[in-house]
Amino acid sequence: MDGNGLAETRAIEAIRIHAPARLHLGLIDMNGSLGRRFGSIGLAIDAPAVDVEVRRAASMTASGPEADRALRYARNCAEMFGFGGDYAIVVNEVMPAHAGFGSGTQIALALAEALSRLSGKAIDLRKVGSRLERGARSGIGVASFLDGGFVVDGGRGPKGEVPPVIARHPFPEDWRLLLIIDPNMEGVHGPEEAEAFRRLPQMPDAETAHLCRLVMMQLLPGLVEADISSVGAALTEIQARLGDHFAPAQGGRRFASARVSDCLAEAFSSGAAGVGQSSWGPTGFALVGSEAEAEALRERLVRNCHSAEGLRFITARGRNRGATVIVNP
Repeated sequence: MDGNGLAETRAIEAIRIHAPARLHLGLIDMNGSLGRRFGSIGLAIDAPAVDVEVRRAASMTASGPEADRALRYARNCAEMFGFGGDYAIVVNEVMPAHAGFGSGTQIALALAEALSRLSGKAIDLRKVGSRLERGARSGIGVASFLDGGFVVDGGRGPKGEVPPVIARHPFPEDWRLLLIIDPNMEGVHGPEEAEAFRRLPQMPDAETAHLCRLVMMQLLPGLVEADISSVGAALTEIQARLGDHFAPAQGGRRFASARVSDCLAEAFSSGAAGVGQSSWGPTGFALVGSEAEAEALRERLVRNCHSAEGLRFITARGRNRGATVIVNP
């Protein structure tokens, strides 16, 4: 994270935190026979985002979008970590909930960081996720908040802690992701998500091995060498294989939203380096090499894809740093 810290000489009366969304780009070990399960790949992006301001107050209050959720997380944090005092929370900006951006994790971590600094009581943010039931299967959200970048985590081990980061690389500055958002849908979440994982068949060893090979021998080397064709091909294949595995929980479809799926097919045929869905969706993404390519692709989809009407399009870049923290804004 960047910004001012506890060494600030003035008394800390308020904290403002701007936290990035993350794209969850796939699980690489749904088998778990080696003792660790899931293993995630993901990327912090600059939009959408969470922006919250917390200041000392006479009572605990919250206002703005997702205010009830923010207040609940703040109270849970205060109770769990023994933060004293009351605070007024203003939510200036949030990302769509249950859309594949990790909104709950980012709100929870932002509030935990703010209350920690205001109370003067340091905490390990990596432990916040598990204690607030965030990061149950993936460490991507916590890693995105702390450091940003493109991240691979090592899966959930027998101790049940937030999965450790095993690789992190900066995302090329020129590359862009055209996000395709279906505002009329929500991805699978909560008890429904847990039940979906319970019902899914075990992934064969050979399939898991191939996914790991794609990450190790195509995706990560392509990222280090800024080879968008290699990265895009790996992401597209990973997404296709996982999407087909998860299809029984997504209405029989590779991607959750049929409308987003139509646009992804058009994007790929139009030359996008890679396409897929973040987490359970419904948000899809198309990887391209520049801002101009992203805008041209958006215009093509609006013009040619019959399913594009009513969808939202956002052009995002990778964010190679964590949340921004401003003391006494």
